[in-house]
Amino acid sequence: MQVAITDFTFPTLEIEESILGPQGFQIVSGQCKTPETLIPLVRDADAVITQFAPVKADVIAAMQKARVIVRYGIGVDNVDLDAARQRGIPVCNVPDYCIDEVADHTLAFILGVTRQVVANTNHVREGKWGLPFPLDQMRTLRDLTVGIVGFGRIGREVISRLAPFKCRRMVYDPVVPPDVIRQAGCEPVDINTILTQSDVLTLHCPSTPQTRRILNAESIPQMRPGSIVVNLARGDLIETAALVKALQSGHLSAAAIDVCDPEPIPADSPLRQLPNVIVASHVASASVKAVRKLRETVAGLAAMALRGEKLPNVVNGVG
Repeated sequence: MQVAITDFTFPTLEIEESILGPQGFQIVSGQCKTPETLIPLVRDADAVITQFAPVKADVIAAMQKARVIVRYGIGVDNVDLDAARQRGIPVCNVPDYCIDEVADHTLAFILGVTRQVVANTNHVREGKWGLPFPLDQMRTLRDLTVGIVGFGRIGREVISRLAPFKCRRMVYDPVVPPDVIRQAGCEPVDINTILTQSDVLTLHCPSTPQTRRILNAESIPQMRPGSIVVNLARGDLIETAALVKALQSGHLSAAAIDVCDPEPIPADSPLRQLPNVIVASHVASASVKAVRKLRETVAGLAAMALRGEKLPNVVNGVG
């Protein structure tokens, strides 16, 4: 049986091979980003593993043997779940991947922008000394209201990390009962409240038709003047042009992003140059431990499907 790995960012596939090879499963792989390259790779595969490749309806329609599609990660927005469901192909993710890493990175971003860590570092490196900006740009987290969009595993870990800083914490997640949010020491609020009252707004929701462009040319102007946007979830949660405009005008005082739409960020994008932006290259999930666990879990899920076992973590309702 054959396992097709559409794309990967690891140096080698030794971990996957060490799990799948001894069971008699052959790996075929590529760095495929288009239907023209994906379809030949997955056509005869018994299992498909993907990272960022667009596994859309036309690619899924070409799969003749696939028993499962497994995503390296939590989000599955690069896979057409409906198309896979119609073909009876289960789609699995790794829901407990990189929870601590992303939560840690979120806190680092929040502190980085509120305490102006990067701006101060650059100021000193330029041979200067003292504050490079007005004093009111150095903020105390305890005095701020942090809005968290999404009360999933990562959102809850961010909330717990913020607790010792004694800031006000609001949560918007329409699918979570308000009492559950209150039990975490947070205020359940609607979307308008979290936009208008947050000093820092951090996104931890999946990319869905309901959440894509949740921050856009209409919603960003509703945000509190001088507020901060943090995004380590998915780039398409924010309308990039609207974000840039708000940062350039000063309506938003800062942004800290690990994800963007598009990725990689174009070389001429203002997001690469604006002094009030901290940017990372989609690396918040990274740690040796997390990546090994991710790869072992993904290979294990593919092997389970090929052995005919019941699969956990199915996200498209195919039993």
